[in-house]
Amino acid sequence: MATIFILVVVFTFFYTLVIYQQQNLAENLQKNGGFIPGIRPGRPTAEYIMRVLVRITWAGALFLGLISILPYLVTAFFNVQSLTLSSSGMLIVVGVVLDTMRQLEAQLMMRNYEGFIR
Repeated sequence: MATIFILVVVFTFFYTLVIYQQQNLAENLQKNGGFIPGIRPGRPTAEYIMRVLVRITWAGALFLGLISILPYLVTAFFNVQSLTLSSSGMLIVVGVVLDTMRQLEAQLMMRNYEGFIR
């Protein structure tokens, strides 16, 4: 269980940092004339965004780690052997559902609908 928990937390950080690096948020913010009040544009903005991103990712990574070991804990605590939904399967299902909802929302917004998530 500890190995699964640690791997989920590590890969959550890996995925988040890879996605963040591809977006160049600080550079795009500066190009569009935006700024964060009290933070200078450029490198200080990138450092600030990275600090905030790491803080948010810690909460998300710990939550995903807990969700990933939850089936094992329930099986051990309640001695239920019929729990067949694995933790990785549960994470995959949640990820697919969230991605599908985002894609549907984008399609609806392209067709000038208000959307259904809000």
